[in-house]
Amino acid sequence: MLGDALRVAMPRDFDVPATTLLLDSMNPFDIESFVATGGLIGLCVLIFVETGILVGFIFPGDSVLFTAGVFAAQPEPFAPLWLLCLAVPLAAILGDQCGYFIGRRVGRSVVEGKLMRTIGPEYLAKTNHYFDRFGPLTVFFGRFIGIVRTLTPLVAGFSGMSHRTFTLFSVLGSFTWAAGIILLGYFLGNVPLIRDNIEIFIIASVLTIVVPTFIHLARRWRTARKVRRADRPGTA
Repeated sequence: MLGDALRVAMPRDFDVPATTLLLDSMNPFDIESFVATGGLIGLCVLIFVETGILVGFIFPGDSVLFTAGVFAAQPEPFAPLWLLCLAVPLAAILGDQCGYFIGRRVGRSVVEGKLMRTIGPEYLAKTNHYFDRFGPLTVFFGRFIGIVRTLTPLVAGFSGMSHRTFTLFSVLGSFTWAAGIILLGYFLGNVPLIRDNIEIFIIASVLTIVVPTFIHLARRWRTARKVRRADRPGTA
């Protein structure tokens, strides 16, 4: 697990933080063993599975990538840093594509009426409207948040989001997320503040960008709505 991985990668007198041990106790996934035995291929398969077959919420993707970066900084790395930063994002992109086309297939079934009675046309309309407005931001920033990156490709395909737009922001998000966390582990794996709080650090970094962006978009939407209302016939 993450605590065991840090013990291996760090000096002997390194004291694994209590927060990391707590996360390990809650997560049965053994990160150290996985990286050691699976290597680069296993890492790519895990990242693909996160979004490709919709079970990613059970895998600690962020912690695995950070640990892979820590291991890559050792004298005998399991894979070169440049190869990690290329292969892992490509696996994430392929996983996104798989999830997107699964969603598109499900979406077609809904439009044909097979599932419409279950979810209702209102839900489909709201989903389509959301991805029309915020789809690119969701695809990009969703990469940084656990279960969101697992479900986003499915919902994007389901909602009918443009495949070209989805792919563009999937590529941007996948490289920023995967290569970024690997590089964090490689260069800053021995910095206590980041090492001890990697999940919190990632989410906080995303929120500092996402929240102001959504506030700005919400204000623009409200302003445009007021203008449309003012332009309607019969309004003062």
